[in-house]
Amino acid sequence: MVAPVFINRISASLPHDPVDNEQMEARLGMVGGKPSRARKLVLRRNGIQQRHYVIDPLTGEPSMNNAQLSAAAIRGLVGDGFALDSLDCLVASTSSPDQLMPGHGVMVHGELGNPSCEVATTAGICLCGMTALKYAWMSVASGESRNAVACGSEVASAMMQARNFNAEYESRVEELENHPEIAFEKDFLRWMLSDGAGAVLLQDRPNASGLSLRVDWLDILSFADQMPACMYAGAEMQDGSLRGWSRYDADERARQSVMAVKQDVKLLNDNIVKYTVEEALKRIMARRELRVADIDWFLPHYSSEFFRDRLAVGLANVGLPIPQERWFTNLTSKGNTGAASIFIILEELFNGGHLRSGQKLLCYVPESGRFSSAFMHLTVVGNEA
Repeated sequence: MVAPVFINRISASLPHDPVDNEQMEARLGMVGGKPSRARKLVLRRNGIQQRHYVIDPLTGEPSMNNAQLSAAAIRGLVGDGFALDSLDCLVASTSSPDQLMPGHGVMVHGELGNPSCEVATTAGICLCGMTALKYAWMSVASGESRNAVACGSEVASAMMQARNFNAEYESRVEELENHPEIAFEKDFLRWMLSDGAGAVLLQDRPNASGLSLRVDWLDILSFADQMPACMYAGAEMQDGSLRGWSRYDADERARQSVMAVKQDVKLLNDNIVKYTVEEALKRIMARRELRVADIDWFLPHYSSEFFRDRLAVGLANVGLPIPQERWFTNLTSKGNTGAASIFIILEELFNGGHLRSGQKLLCYVPESGRFSSAFMHLTVVGNEA
């Protein structure tokens, strides 16, 4: 039996003013100097109205890196008796680190400048935010740490800027004369992803006043034994397998935009709900008691409003038809921030005065990388007065 652990503070950092749909291409740039023909279609389907980028609107250059954005979110946790000098364990996650090495976590620690502590990095795509949270939770639950901070962050815009695709465009000018855009699986994601960071403070006792969230359980499942890669970067798909970036020389990497984020949209649409909702919940509900009547808030991370109704059908198919009036998401206003999304959703719900003692929260984070899923159950404790 693990000791109880509580999320006592939640912080988010969203850079610069929100960017609306008509400002996006000016901020990210036009590949080959031509507007994307996919942009309006993708935005109409994903429902996102605004998002944030670290790209400075005046200079067109990033104003901060990922580690700095993460550090900004973590500094927002300071207060009410918690100081960074007392931090025991830091776990940072992202799918868009500033470098291959060193790990993202130690770079965040360096930005914070707090005294030596345990530091870990979790990698992946959207799900690595949940793996960071689980590491931090288990560290406190086991008694190894009195407190821990878990952080999720993304700086997708740095990878989505037009200049990263110009070499591919120029190498395919003749082919692209009739279809003046990069491959859809790359262009599609330029209008889906955005920047942001969020962090939570976990401690071995709840807040002395106000509310806390007790972590009841956090289950993570991978279906890579059954499914191929669907979303990837630093690789190209060849004959059904990924060929990694180190197998290409520098010129090939540029000409093929090997480092760009890609997604097999058909594979995603056909399988994301089946595996990350239905197959995952079948396994989780066999060992966890979950009833619709007991869930006050459902916090889903999904990449697009296109999946909202499909998600509702998936929940109903496994006997968990949570009414959509109990759902809480900020995708349309904050964008898809990948590993940071669940932290940014939690921050708005927790700090926005929506919660009452005794309420139960169910969080859901899927990842299409090779089809993985996480569900987390939280209970609101304390006195909201």
